[in-house]
Amino acid sequence: MTDRMTMQDPRAQYPRPPFPRQPQPVPGSAAKMDPVPDHGETSYKGSGRLAGRKALVTGGDSGIGRAAAIAFAREGADVAISYLPAERDDAAEVIALIEAEGRTAVDLPGDITDESWCRELVAQAVAKLGGLDILVINAGRQQNREDISKVSSEDFDRTLKTNLYAMHWIAQAAVPHLPAGAAVITTASIQAYEPSAILLDYATTKAGIVAYTKALAKQLLEKGIRANVVAPGPFWTPLQSSGGQPPEAVMQFGSESQYGRPGQPVEIAPVYVLLASQEASFISGEVYGVTGGAGVA
Repeated sequence: MTDRMTMQDPRAQYPRPPFPRQPQPVPGSAAKMDPVPDHGETSYKGSGRLAGRKALVTGGDSGIGRAAAIAFAREGADVAISYLPAERDDAAEVIALIEAEGRTAVDLPGDITDESWCRELVAQAVAKLGGLDILVINAGRQQNREDISKVSSEDFDRTLKTNLYAMHWIAQAAVPHLPAGAAVITTASIQAYEPSAILLDYATTKAGIVAYTKALAKQLLEKGIRANVVAPGPFWTPLQSSGGQPPEAVMQFGSESQYGRPGQPVEIAPVYVLLASQEASFISGEVYGVTGGAGVA
């Protein structure tokens, strides 16, 4: 693999399946994946596009959230990350990378299915960052179930609380702190438009994220705040190997894309940077698909 900034055939830029069989317990760890995902640890180069900004990223320990957090710090922002306590090892690496850029890093372990914690994590981020002007609501739960009869009420409840309720609680707590010029970015999925049979509850929440964010964008623009959605396709993250897909599907993950491979988290980070930056001043209420050629409808 060459420098990601060097012009090259993007289909061959990162590993292609088949991958080793690698089931992990929930919530999964990026360090235990094979190949280890590229979140931009050494490959993302910043240029000061977010200098002085203050960001909160949920699910910032691994996957797309980790890539966004690293990119924000490289672009000059101070960053708070929230994550489950079980993800502390991955999160510690992100905190170290943020601090290596000379930026303030705020560590917020906790369970976002708890409403009181959602409100507290926002309060802590605001207090420790000295304000808040970028909010990335990204943490998610995905567990495959082969049939509707296997989707228990407990499954459905936890997926909706993680992906939808927490989004509402965090946004509701954060909005009073956001100044004009701030940006809210949510993470949906191609599953909102092309749902997989094995992801009933997950796909439902991702469609909900799109609708919620579009409605929220209309409210927030009255305050001078933009809100947008990123809708990824297949990305190589612990969400997949920790039950988001069956183990056999993980071995071929991304092969169905036009690229013949999954995306690496660093490949989507620039979209979050754009939407967070003042360069996106005329962009609000939009859905940015990053799907490896599949598009979003």
